Amino acid sequence: MLLLPIMLLSAAGFTVLTTEFILVGLLPPLARDLGVSIPEAGLLVTLFAFAVAASGPFLTAYFSRFERKRLFVIVLLLFGLSNLAAALAPNIGVMALARLIPALGVPVFWALASETAVDLVGQERAGRAISIISFGVICATVLGVPIGTLVSDAYGWRVAFAALAAVAFGKAALLYVFLPSSRLERAHSPLAEQFRVLRDPLLIGHVLLSTLLFTGMFTAYTYLADLLERLAGFDGSWIGWTLMAFGAVGLIGNSIGGRLVDRNPIGASLLFSAPMALGLLAVVPAIGSTWGLILALTVWGVTQAALFIVSHVRVMKAAPGASAFAASLNISGANLGIGVGALVGGRVIDAIGVGALGYAAAAIVAVAIALSLWLMSAQARADAAVADCAA
Repeated sequence: MLLLPIMLLSAAGFTVLTTEFILVGLLPPLARDLGVSIPEAGLLVTLFAFAVAASGPFLTAYFSRFERKRLFVIVLLLFGLSNLAAALAPNIGVMALARLIPALGVPVFWALASETAVDLVGQERAGRAISIISFGVICATVLGVPIGTLVSDAYGWRVAFAALAAVAFGKAALLYVFLPSSRLERAHSPLAEQFRVLRDPLLIGHVLLSTLLFTGMFTAYTYLADLLERLAGFDGSWIGWTLMAFGAVGLIGNSIGGRLVDRNPIGASLLFSAPMALGLLAVVPAIGSTWGLILALTVWGVTQAALFIVSHVRVMKAAPGASAFAASLNISGANLGIGVGALVGGRVIDAIGVGALGYAAAAIVAVAIALSLWLMSAQARADAAVADCAA
C-alpha cells in the first residue's frame, strides 16, 4: 500500500518540524528562565535555521545513498536525544548546542522523505504526495507548537521539550516496525553530478524566492507569541489556543496549495504571496478588534501554510533530474530565510517595537512577489526557446 509509508513519513515529519518550530510558542518563558531577552532567545531560531541552511545540500547529497528506513529511524532517535538535552539545559549555551544537533537532521529527513513520496506516486502527482508529507508539517503548527505552548504554560517549557523527546522516540519505534525497508530504484548520482544543477539560473532564482518568502514569514511568525502577549494581552493559555487556530486554518492552505502547485508552480506562489502580505499588514492594526484579528490571522495562516508546500514542490519541479538535491536546496534557502527573518524581527523589536513586525514582514514579501513575476517571465522565455529548438 502506497499510502501507509507516506503517512508514516508524515507522522515523523510532524515531530521533526515541531522540534524546529516549538520555540515560537516557548520564547517568552524560556527567555525569562534562562535570563536572556526575547531577541537573544530568538537567536536560537536563527542558529537552528542557519545550521540547516549551511549543511542541507551537502548532507542530503551524501546520505541519499543510504537505505531510507534505517536513516529515518536514526534521525528520529537523534531528535529525541536532542530534545531531552534541551529539557535539561541549564543555560543558553547548552540550549544552543541542543538545538544545533537536530538541525543537521532536518534537511536530510525532509528532502529524502519528499523524494521517497514522489518516487512512490510519480512526478505527475508530486504535489499531492508532498501535501500528505506536508500535512505533518502543518500539524506541527496546528498541534505541535500550540500544545507545546499549553504544556509550557501548565507545567513549564522544560516539560514541553521532554514530552517532544518522548514523541520522537515513539515515532522512531513506529518507523522501525511499520516502514518497509527499501532502496531507491534510481541509480545514485555522484555528488559532482548533483551539484551541476547549481548552474541553472532559474533554479537559483527559485531557491532565492523561497528564501525571501520565508524571511518575510518568520520576521513576524518567530515573535507571534510575544506579539500576542504584549499587544493583545494574551496569557500563555490564550496564546496556545490562538497558535492552534492559526495552524488549523493552515490545513486549508496545505490542501489548496498541493493541488494548485502541480498546475502552475510560480503562479501558485504569486496567488498566495499577495494575500499573505495583506494579512501581515493587517495583524497589528486589527489587535483591537476580535473579528479583525481573527480575519488577519486566518489570511496569514492559510497563505503561509500554502507557501510551505508550494515553495518545496516548485523548487523540486525546477530540477526533475535531481529532485532530492533540489529539495535540500529549497530547505536550505527556506531555513536561511527563517534565520534571517528571526534576526530581522529581533532587530525590528529592538529598534522600533513589536508593533512594526507585520509591516517589515510584508515589505520583504513584496520583494518576493517582484521576483516571482521575473521568474514567470524568464520561465516563459526559456520554454519558448526550447519549443523553437524542437521545431
